[in-house]
Amino acid sequence: MGRGDLTDAEWERLRPFLPVSNRRCGRWRDHQQVIDGIPHRVRTGVHWRDLPERFGPWKTVYERHRLWSADGTWARLLQQVQAEADAVGDIDWDVSVDSTVVRAHQHAAGARTDRPPGPGLKGGRGRGTPGRDAVAEPRRPPGGGGAGGEGLCRSRGGFTTKVRLSAGGRCRPLSLVLTPGQRADCTQFERVLEKIRVPRTGPGRPRTTPDSLAADKAYSYGPCREYLRRRGIPHAIPQKTDSRAARLRKGSHGGRPPGFNEERYRKRNTIERAINKLKHARAVATRYDKRGYVYLGTVTAAALLIWLRT
Repeated sequence: MGRGDLTDAEWERLRPFLPVSNRRCGRWRDHQQVIDGIPHRVRTGVHWRDLPERFGPWKTVYERHRLWSADGTWARLLQQVQAEADAVGDIDWDVSVDSTVVRAHQHAAGARTDRPPGPGLKGGRGRGTPGRDAVAEPRRPPGGGGAGGEGLCRSRGGFTTKVRLSAGGRCRPLSLVLTPGQRADCTQFERVLEKIRVPRTGPGRPRTTPDSLAADKAYSYGPCREYLRRRGIPHAIPQKTDSRAARLRKGSHGGRPPGFNEERYRKRNTIERAINKLKHARAVATRYDKRGYVYLGTVTAAALLIWLRT
């Protein structure tokens, strides 16, 4: 077992949910060997071609990661691990929301501007042949149309992308969203919360509503507060100075100030610590992937490792 490889216990947690081959398009190389190669690349940021030989052909490891990023397999694995934790009461549902800017390497530029074919076209799935993955549902990966469609932009920080996430009280990511680096936080607030979806291990709908939510002043925006009130989520979001001054100028017509729980807001550091954990992975801290869905799969794989090892 190499440094950073999955332990036997971690492997057994993932094994029941891994896609299986239907043997019509050839056999897949052993999942465990390939999956150990993906965390190695996520952790070190090494070129795919420079993966150690013990993980098998680098092309096989890359293609497995690309396909699972496109068809949502990484996201489903993350949800299953979250479901196991929620079943034993291991999730702190005091959620915090924030975003982090990631510098994109020059190798992240130059993706094709047209939309790529769906992940199932290779091997005949596009012609009606069932694909190798009996779990994932085939669909077209997002992206295309230039840098903006791939979650990249030129901003003050340079060539950047932005990872937006929510995290529970134990500093583990609950949802992930990828956007260009210049996009305002408040415009993606609802997307981040709508991505929270923890399935039940038994009957029942997935859990989507946190017990409470904390966010910084970037989310001190009327529609954000209205959305939280509509869903009945208690929140601690500080009011901006200019908003407070505008309300005071209006006098009695300015309405009451929004409630603010300082004690709850102190727990917002959990989202900063979750971002810190994610950026321990070098392939997350610096974006090398050209395609947006592949980079989101890289971030999701890093989040999955955090859940398995916390």
